[in-house]
Amino acid sequence: MKALILSGGKGTRLRPLTYTGAKQLVPVANKPILWYGIEAIVAAGITDIGIIISPETGEEIKLKTGDGKLFGAHITYILQDQPLGLAHAVKIAQPFLGDSPFIMYLGDNLIEDDLKPFFAAFKEQNLDALILLRKVSNPSAFGVAKVDEQGRVLQLVEKPKVPPSNLALVGVYFFSTAIHHAIASIQPSARGELEITDAIQALINFQKPVEALQLRGWWLDTGKKDDLLEANRIILDTSLEIDLQGEIDSNSQIIGRVEIAAGSKIINSTIRGPVIIGKDCHLENCFIGPYTSIADGVKLIETDLEHSVILQYAQVSGVHQRIVDSVVGQRAKLEATVRRPKALRFLIGDDSQVELG
Repeated sequence: MKALILSGGKGTRLRPLTYTGAKQLVPVANKPILWYGIEAIVAAGITDIGIIISPETGEEIKLKTGDGKLFGAHITYILQDQPLGLAHAVKIAQPFLGDSPFIMYLGDNLIEDDLKPFFAAFKEQNLDALILLRKVSNPSAFGVAKVDEQGRVLQLVEKPKVPPSNLALVGVYFFSTAIHHAIASIQPSARGELEITDAIQALINFQKPVEALQLRGWWLDTGKKDDLLEANRIILDTSLEIDLQGEIDSNSQIIGRVEIAAGSKIINSTIRGPVIIGKDCHLENCFIGPYTSIADGVKLIETDLEHSVILQYAQVSGVHQRIVDSVVGQRAKLEATVRRPKALRFLIGDDSQVELG
């Protein structure tokens, strides 16, 4: 069994952050989104992993993620020159996949469920495709499945105006080698892409065994700012433990589940968890509220912050109004010279400088 992780795409819904970086490397609880998928796949016992990359962000992903040793895996990088669809990604990965069945995982997705039971069901039932589904309130925004009472998939529709169900396709799929024949039989969609939903529908039309299982836990597609913040909240809520390695002065107060990495200094500040703070940060005269992730090398002076994600080496100073529901990019600088009313919300890209005066 092999794995194929899709980590290309332009990440337009997370701009301006993704003008300068890969959306799959944006951190959730100070760990790149992509890494959660790799770890879940390795935990299921699959260690031969191919990662689809794009020309724009591929080198950054390779540099950050490496050859797989960090995860106990072997990673092969596969370049997709143009974003021509999920099925196209499988097509160009065929030399890597060979005659092996595989799991396909969209690199900007996060799921709570363990992959092992789904992997076991795929093998035991000798399926050609197993798709994972989750009930959603807005099925028109997703690929949607119609299934019978036994879990057999009857129909797949991509972003239908009149959905046949409220069961959305999660970005995790299990395939046999039959998917390659199915992809070879389909044509590009109206948007010029080879759709994986069309390929799975072709399997159904060929009367191949295609079944679905529903997730029990949460599923998040982190393509938008609010989804990213929600993923950060959930991970901090469910996984964070108390670990105080940094230097905390006697005038500071740490409340609840807080992780502070080595080399960070906390001066005259209050931190109310769940909060994670990376290495070599400097926080002075700050209040850091729940569900905040602060990456390595961040400097915060006189800052009131909660439910936000601050990326590496960003600086925020003198903003006396509470910053909430915000994402601040790498090396960005945000400073205020005049007090302003109410809470502030930001989505600030890498290397930006914002002055509130």
